Amino acid sequence: MDRKQPVGGAQPEEKGAVSAAKVLVVIPCLNERAHIENLIAEMLGITAGLDRLIAVADGGSTDGTVEILAAIARREPCVRVISNPRKIQSAGVNLAVRAFGEGRQWLVRIDAHARYPKHYVTSLIAEARRTGAASVVVSMVSQGTTSFERAVAAVQNSLLGAGGSPHRRSGKAEFVDHGHHALFDSQRFLAAGGYDESLSHNEDAEFDIRLSRAGGKIWLTREVDIVYFPRSTPVALYRQYVNYGRGRAKTILRHRTTPKLRQMLPACVAPAILALPLAPWIPLAGVPALFWSVACLLFGARLGLRAGRRCALVAGFAAMTIHTGWSVGFWLELLARLIPRAGTPAIGSFGAEDAHS
Repeated sequence: MDRKQPVGGAQPEEKGAVSAAKVLVVIPCLNERAHIENLIAEMLGITAGLDRLIAVADGGSTDGTVEILAAIARREPCVRVISNPRKIQSAGVNLAVRAFGEGRQWLVRIDAHARYPKHYVTSLIAEARRTGAASVVVSMVSQGTTSFERAVAAVQNSLLGAGGSPHRRSGKAEFVDHGHHALFDSQRFLAAGGYDESLSHNEDAEFDIRLSRAGGKIWLTREVDIVYFPRSTPVALYRQYVNYGRGRAKTILRHRTTPKLRQMLPACVAPAILALPLAPWIPLAGVPALFWSVACLLFGARLGLRAGRRCALVAGFAAMTIHTGWSVGFWLELLARLIPRAGTPAIGSFGAEDAHS
């Protein structure tokens, strides 16, 4: 995928200011044996020439990731490894910032299931300096290798899967209320309280609400973006979106925000499916689910054909999986708040590994 370079290039004094900046790069991870070595090598190249620390917060990996990290840290003085007993990303980022963030102006959050362009960090810092933003967020473009992953990517990159989120489509650079987290002014991140560690998902959107209410501006840059690798199986995809739905419901309830249309439409999916058994007695009860499923299959087929003929039918199924998972998670969380059951884990909670997107 082509990468954009900063428009017009940075001026010499700007380049000097960026290279002198103290940067903390944080990578929360869990069982990333297949990716972590290449990812850190990529980060070392991207941040070459900067005064940087790369902190990896490991959530208790059991697949050999810890041993790989230890070997990297022995040969790379700028790489630090810290244990994250809470496992989830929000806790891992906070822990790394508390341990290694002192005196470092910029915090860069890196996700293990993504690929980053060469000038990623320097472009983010330049954008933050230029705009005065407390946070710079980026667009993300999904890419897959298998037929299923390509079908999922086609949906996630479209209106059908992303609902028109600014960071999931092309457009102009602008101030937004949310985007894919990339860079923060470290002091503003800490002043806003960091991530809420009770959230395994949607901690980024929840943080953006608090940051905005504290007067921090969020800039969506178009100078760089990232490539995201989607889940490789329907079950993993469903679990991921169940957790996304739960996280969004928690955020809405906590901050009493009004859901956007792109959130309310998928929220209607679970009720529509539950209404299907009533169709023999109330024919109209089956119409919403029928309309939704046909729309997903038709629109998905169109998207899938662009990604490859094998993806044509799978893309519609992927869209239905995404919508159903998100809706189920959303309503389970709402119901859990209305009907709390002490000591009983909520249905649809899938463990720590699913907390890492």
